[in-house]
Amino acid sequence: MKTHTKTDLPVSQIRRYLEPGPVVLVTSAWKDETNIMTMGWHTVMEFVPSLIGCVIARSNYTHQLVKKSKECVINIPTAEWVDTVVEIGNCSGAALDKFATFKLTAAKAEHVGAPLIDECHANFECRIVDARLIKQYDFFIFEVVKAHVAVAPKYPQTLHYRGEGSFMVSGKNISRRGLFESEILAQG
Repeated sequence: MKTHTKTDLPVSQIRRYLEPGPVVLVTSAWKDETNIMTMGWHTVMEFVPSLIGCVIARSNYTHQLVKKSKECVINIPTAEWVDTVVEIGNCSGAALDKFATFKLTAAKAEHVGAPLIDECHANFECRIVDARLIKQYDFFIFEVVKAHVAVAPKYPQTLHYRGEGSFMVSGKNISRRGLFESEILAQG
């Protein structure tokens, strides 16, 4: 491997190198209110139980809906959604019905009150499992209580936000499954 010539970067711009997962659409509901929020950052915190952490700023309409209901659905759109994802993120659900505006199907979830977005590749029904960091950091920790995933493709092309209005699309898959399993077995 070769070395690289580097330049200083403002620390406020490091996200373009660290964003871990695909852009998701968070759906929420409280009483007669629903919303869809575009989210560019979240993190898997544990596999069993399946925990996901994310920041939902209190300035977002979704923050209050999720805080009150203690649940949401994390929906995974595919790459062709890029313009819709941006448009959803650039308007407030307090001012309009995003399901109607963007012609999306709100499907009934099995374990939470928030709707699934039927057109998304995957939907993860979530409940707040730890609220200790919400007040200080707006950091929500969810447990996924039900997962719905399209049968195909197994690895869809997803969007990944790099900051400053720039996205990348997930690329080809590289499997090292046999090597990875051998390494885990050796570590015991």
